[in-house]
Amino acid sequence: MKENQVAGKDRSMKELQLPSSFHLMNACQDLYQGDILYPFAVDEVLCRKIGEGSVPPLVHIWRHQKAFVLGLRDRKLPNAEDAMAWLEAQGYQVSVRNSGGAAVPLAPGVLNLSLILPNPQGVMEFHQDFETMFQIIRRALAGITAISKGEIKGSYCPGDFDLSIDGRKFCGIAQRRQTKAFVVQAFIVVTGDGTQMADLVRQFYQVATGGQQKGAFPAVEPDQMASLEQLVGLETLDQFMQPLMDLFSAAGGVVVDSSFLHPFEEEIRDAIPMLRSRYERRG
Repeated sequence: MKENQVAGKDRSMKELQLPSSFHLMNACQDLYQGDILYPFAVDEVLCRKIGEGSVPPLVHIWRHQKAFVLGLRDRKLPNAEDAMAWLEAQGYQVSVRNSGGAAVPLAPGVLNLSLILPNPQGVMEFHQDFETMFQIIRRALAGITAISKGEIKGSYCPGDFDLSIDGRKFCGIAQRRQTKAFVVQAFIVVTGDGTQMADLVRQFYQVATGGQQKGAFPAVEPDQMASLEQLVGLETLDQFMQPLMDLFSAAGGVVVDSSFLHPFEEEIRDAIPMLRSRYERRG
């Protein structure tokens, strides 16, 4: 590779605004099946550790077998408990997450990507943090397709950094900030039927609102959502995972396995009931 090509690659990596070195934990093979709050508790505890400087910055990649996570506003809907019970009767792990955004269904074809990064000065750079996640996903897909950012009306968990292809959303981004660190989380619908997932969210809101047609919740139109499989023909998760992992490795990521969590397991387990009590508050 020529010197100017190397310099261009180095500059390209720096533009991602990632630390020069970070840990990369891919838990996708384990496929979480238990309490949906476990991976969120992992992010919460490690965010605190990273803020303290006791562990390096981390990228956490994970999937769940069958879950449905609500946003804080969703939990305040008049019939939210009925809607949560309705989902649980269908075998979903259901809870409320501590990051922003609205309701999101999770399945084996949905990849969840968390960037857990230090912020020692407590600087509020929401736009830049979301932009970093957008650039990572854009570059991971660069050899496959171009993507757009901007709110997709009718999608679930809508926001300014919805990621889409030809006007149909496949990814949403949310954030959780602590005093000296933060987490940027993305759900990426890689395989499966994204439209069907959107219809589940539509039904959730129908139950949770008692059939109201208007209100402070997304008016989901299922055709506005799709998976990368539906949009560009990706047939396996690895077709997205491999370029993503290559990108992180080129940016300085050091791969660690799940044993990295062993020293923190007690704190992670303790964080689960804390998160449930603080954000879910079921009667």
